[in-house]
Amino acid sequence: MKLPIKDKKFLVLLFSISIVVVLEILSLIGIHIPLPYGPFIFAAFIIGIGHEVLIDGIKAIFKLNFSSINLLMTIAVFAAFYLGEYPEAAVVIVLYVLGERLEDIGLENSKSALDKLVSLAPKTAFVKTENKKIPINKIAVGTIIQVKPGEMIPLDGKIISGETTVDEAAITGEPIPKDKHPGDHLFAGTLNKDSFIEIETSKLSIDTTFSKIIRLTFEAAAAKSDTQKFIQRFSKFYTPTIIAMAVLVFAIPVFILHLDFDIWLNQAITLLVIACPCALVISTPVAIYAAIGNASAKGALIKGGKHIESMASIKAVALDKTRTITYGNPIVSDVFPLNGTSRDELLACTAGTELFSEHPLAQAIVTASRKEGFEPHKAEAFKSIMGKGAIAKCLVCEDETVYVGKLEFIKEYHEVNDKAEQIVEQLAKEGKTSVVVSFGNGVAGIIGLTDEIKPDSASAMKELQALNIKLIILTGDSQKAAQYVAGQVGIDKVFGGLLPEDKSEKIKELLKEFGGVAMVGDGINDAPALALSTVGIAMGAAGSDTAIETANIALMNDKLSLIPFLIRLSKKTLARIKFNTIGAIVVKLVFITLAFMGYSNLVFAIAADVGVTLIVILLSLNLMKFESSNS
Repeated sequence: MKLPIKDKKFLVLLFSISIVVVLEILSLIGIHIPLPYGPFIFAAFIIGIGHEVLIDGIKAIFKLNFSSINLLMTIAVFAAFYLGEYPEAAVVIVLYVLGERLEDIGLENSKSALDKLVSLAPKTAFVKTENKKIPINKIAVGTIIQVKPGEMIPLDGKIISGETTVDEAAITGEPIPKDKHPGDHLFAGTLNKDSFIEIETSKLSIDTTFSKIIRLTFEAAAAKSDTQKFIQRFSKFYTPTIIAMAVLVFAIPVFILHLDFDIWLNQAITLLVIACPCALVISTPVAIYAAIGNASAKGALIKGGKHIESMASIKAVALDKTRTITYGNPIVSDVFPLNGTSRDELLACTAGTELFSEHPLAQAIVTASRKEGFEPHKAEAFKSIMGKGAIAKCLVCEDETVYVGKLEFIKEYHEVNDKAEQIVEQLAKEGKTSVVVSFGNGVAGIIGLTDEIKPDSASAMKELQALNIKLIILTGDSQKAAQYVAGQVGIDKVFGGLLPEDKSEKIKELLKEFGGVAMVGDGINDAPALALSTVGIAMGAAGSDTAIETANIALMNDKLSLIPFLIRLSKKTLARIKFNTIGAIVVKLVFITLAFMGYSNLVFAIAADVGVTLIVILLSLNLMKFESSNS
């Protein structure tokens, strides 16, 4: 197997470094390459390994670009060569190039999650009508494509033939594959694991969820954090300052104090080498890339380093209720048989009537009846009364007429006793919806329904509270329904009955109160609030184009537990950047001080600079392994 060109160059670099270091050690113990061979051998290493640095440095001189780091290195190499310190000149350039290469490797490794996304993207799809593979950018919406087991799904669409299991990790970060049936939606970039399927495409290649993730993730990589921008501005100011200091270190002792020319030139060169801000410049981007890559692998798409920084400063999290804390799907929560009706009769008979309806509440009752093992009764003569309820004849329960609907609807046909009214009132206090059922003589029972709370909602809220984050629900649902859900997950501040513009006003108020506020919603009616908040977080973004476009962070797998993880990751990332930056500055200050005092050593200065750079890279890349359990 052939090594990539980049890997070959790196091996050559390591081999060259090992030779130069050995020759430097030999020179330190008094063993030198005899003249005239020494200068030519070391010049070969300098030009062969560092020619790009030297060329950039010479260009910077002519352009008077004194902020160029390569200019520092070029001056240092030529001055060392002038002093006859040939091994030191070679060590300076090869170790500097090593530092540059390590920086590239660090960025490449930390962006690996993004590169993996691109490499996974299918380029063609097998079109049924054409009976051949066609580039995906030429396939129209509504085209039938075929995907074999083991192949990547090339375009968004829905299954029209076949059943299979799909690995959606590339989109949602979920490691467990999902069963897919006809009518189910599939995402481009996911893996068809089991069976042959036919898909009707629903989006063009440039509009697929997968394409948007790739585009937005690379845009995120380009969107620099505030810290990164500051470091770059600092570097432009810092580099010419160091050149000026090096001139002073050389000029004052030599021309004013009349001290040894070569000794103080050596100290000036050492100052230039150690002052190169490699570790400073690299500390932020590698850490940011590593954090974004980690989050992407877990199903969170972060659209820029600045949002990592913002998450670390969050003091409050506002959450929508429906499709955020809850699934947005009603489920049967309570069953109250009355007047001698059995539970199975109430559920089965009601489900028989509701089979004719497509309303979510009706389907929830049918599902609940079957889940308990009660097959819906056969019924006929179904009649729907818009906004009130439905009537049907049950063919199992002695041809009884079944009335299903709101309490007021049942009252139009039958008497309702106090107990039934009390149950409806109690369910309303709990934020639940009541479906009242009559079999033609009073109330046969009442079925309570509620929005199903996601299993990780309560635990995610506890984790956020443990981080001293204030939690608030902002929802368009009723205050009672919101209060009930809030009680289930441990939130005490609730605002119900809000329109999208009301949510925006509440976010403005929360920003004044707390400073840093994250808004979590489904990205559709929450878009204005998401845009106004410090960090907008969209839930279930894999199914929502609006969410991916509007939010600063998109949770592709619908997991609320990712939010406390992202806050911890952000805090860890900022702490790592600060540690890296302070450590690099301290090391540089030590050697700069030694250079001014005349005690610095060129070899140790180089080793320290490369060592700090290497430590910064390794510590930053370690963020890719940060887990939610870490503190």
